[in-house]
Amino acid sequence: MTDLQLKHHRLTTTLGDIAVAETGEGPVLVMLHGGGPGASGLSNYRQNLTALARHFRIVLPDQPGFGGSYRPTADDLSERSITEITVDALCQALDRLGIDAFHLLGNSLGGAAAISLAQTRPERVTGLVLMAPGGGWLPFGPTPTEGQKEMFRYYNGGGPTEKKMASFIRTMVFDHRQFGEDVVRARYEASLDESHIAFYHAYNAAFAERGGMDPLWRDLHKITAPTLLLWGRDDRTITLDGAQLMLKQIRDVQLHVFGRCGHWVQLERQREFEELVTGFLAVAR
Repeated sequence: MTDLQLKHHRLTTTLGDIAVAETGEGPVLVMLHGGGPGASGLSNYRQNLTALARHFRIVLPDQPGFGGSYRPTADDLSERSITEITVDALCQALDRLGIDAFHLLGNSLGGAAAISLAQTRPERVTGLVLMAPGGGWLPFGPTPTEGQKEMFRYYNGGGPTEKKMASFIRTMVFDHRQFGEDVVRARYEASLDESHIAFYHAYNAAFAERGGMDPLWRDLHKITAPTLLLWGRDDRTITLDGAQLMLKQIRDVQLHVFGRCGHWVQLERQREFEELVTGFLAVAR
């Protein structure tokens, strides 16, 4: 999948511009990326687009603060959480595209936004896929987790380096040997945008001030869409033990766990991820 096969939009919302890439035809599938340094829609899901675009119209936003989208300020983040900001901006962007109902997939930070959107606007979400999502999870071990610590320290202590990025990626996955120096360098270079760095400092400060993610687990029962949970057994960022609350509280839910897999299911178990998402959403209503 090359960029020439993608449609690119820059959609104006009342909060700021949101960058969106699109490809494929069929039912709409909105895919929300995670929150690591240098993350974007394409960096998270580029390798999955060819398979998924055979079945869906893929809508791939860069969330506020990331990729080509606008950067919330410290003042913005003191007034509302990044999850609340993202849901507001995303709904406005989808309205601009004329999209009312859609399937929704989110990983990590994007999983938190997906949960919040499914809770507050359930009539819009026809099927929900969550990969180790933030906010809906209560860990039974110590926090911050190993992966969260790597994210917090990346822009501190002398700033970003390729060595730090390699360490971050090692924590995100079960076997880092499948990701070479080119992957590390590309993600490192994407993390160097000065406006993204400023956003990340503001985001981390607001995260600490709020005591972590929004407690979305309190309202999991409000999710009405059929929901598929995907989790790496060896996830060191949002650990599998927290999935139990989601299994108990979401009314129509199933869980698939991958052994020898960390936080990035869509990369580490690419083929199985694509098959599970396609099959599950084909019958979701």
